[in-house]
Amino acid sequence: MVISRPGSLSPCYAPDYGTRTRASSERSRGLNLSIKNGSLGKLAFTTTCKSFAIQEPKVLTYNTLHKRSSNQPWDPHKSRFSASPLDVKKHDKPLDHLRARKKTSLFAIEKHTFESESKVSVSKSWWSYVRKNFTALYRFSRPHTVYGTVIGIISVSLLTFEGSSDLSPLFLKGLLQALVPSLLMNIYVVGLNQLFDIEIDKVNKPDLPLASGEFSMGTGVAIVIFCAFMSFLMGLMIRSPALLWALLISFLLGSVYSINLPFLRWKRFALLAASCILSVRAIVVQIAFYMHMQLYTLGRPAVFPRALMFATAFMCFFTTVIALFKDIPDVDGDQSFGIESFSVRLGQKPVFWLCINLLLVAYGVAMVVGAACSSVWTKLVTVLGHGTLAWILWLRARSLDLKSKVAITSFYMFIWKLFYMEYLLIPFVR
Repeated sequence: MVISRPGSLSPCYAPDYGTRTRASSERSRGLNLSIKNGSLGKLAFTTTCKSFAIQEPKVLTYNTLHKRSSNQPWDPHKSRFSASPLDVKKHDKPLDHLRARKKTSLFAIEKHTFESESKVSVSKSWWSYVRKNFTALYRFSRPHTVYGTVIGIISVSLLTFEGSSDLSPLFLKGLLQALVPSLLMNIYVVGLNQLFDIEIDKVNKPDLPLASGEFSMGTGVAIVIFCAFMSFLMGLMIRSPALLWALLISFLLGSVYSINLPFLRWKRFALLAASCILSVRAIVVQIAFYMHMQLYTLGRPAVFPRALMFATAFMCFFTTVIALFKDIPDVDGDQSFGIESFSVRLGQKPVFWLCINLLLVAYGVAMVVGAACSSVWTKLVTVLGHGTLAWILWLRARSLDLKSKVAITSFYMFIWKLFYMEYLLIPFVR
């Protein structure tokens, strides 16, 4: 290696230290000193450049590229390192390794994102599946009948109240013991009817789960069997005779009403169909559940108070109306499948006004009974309450379009709302 000493034009020879870094350091040091002393001429600069040009390329290592030797001075005017194309090519491998690590990291992030999105998608689909089936089960249970059962049992149970001390954990326990198996039996009865009425419901009620195909026949059978089994199992565990009789009668009448066997399927005959509904809704619900609370839960002697007799008589009117009115919007399907309901035999309009007049008579009798109550505030509640319901019924009936199936179905649901309201008024009859 040839280096010019400061202040002299003659070259001198220095030993080769074997690395480009050391040579570059010596060269830079000499060049800087020459410039500082002002004695560097053209020949010395040319000699220095030539001596640099003939240097044999040295292999750069990773440490040479990325680390500076401890004895190497830092020069801000020159590059951190210089390398030939051959040297750079030799160091493509570490750079490829960094690129590979970057790609791996990106792939891991994308994989994690995909897995997270997959989990969210599975969670959403599972929740959608559960919600869909729960909604179908809700419609399968015929919720308006479920509400009627719940409100009816609670109202009749309140007739056993003799004072505020009766509202106790024991009373609530007896109420739950009556409600849960009764709701299961209610689902059995309405579910069994749907199992044997699939073709009729495709015409009359196509939104029901079995008619629409949301539930298969196997699913419907499983739900019905499960509800009946659990209802009887709970009734046997509770050991209340009145409750067991209520469940058994509901099971038998619900079965003969729907099952398509010889001497059964009483729904084909208007009088037998009405008697099934009246027996359960008007008599069993009132008397059996009152006796369950009075005898089994509270341990009191069996009595038939005035309010219980009124509730039984009034509900005989009301359940007869429900039994007649439910067939008015189903005339098309009943005619096609040979169901001889009163609406098919007499026509929709006569049966409709028969139902309205029966309810108006029942409300009139209720107002008379309410006026005979001993307490002033019970008189006000029962008389004004039944009078208001009768007035609303009359107004709705006058404006109903009997040619619209949607309007008739809506009015049928309104009849059920009046049914619920009556159970709210019954406990005030004392």
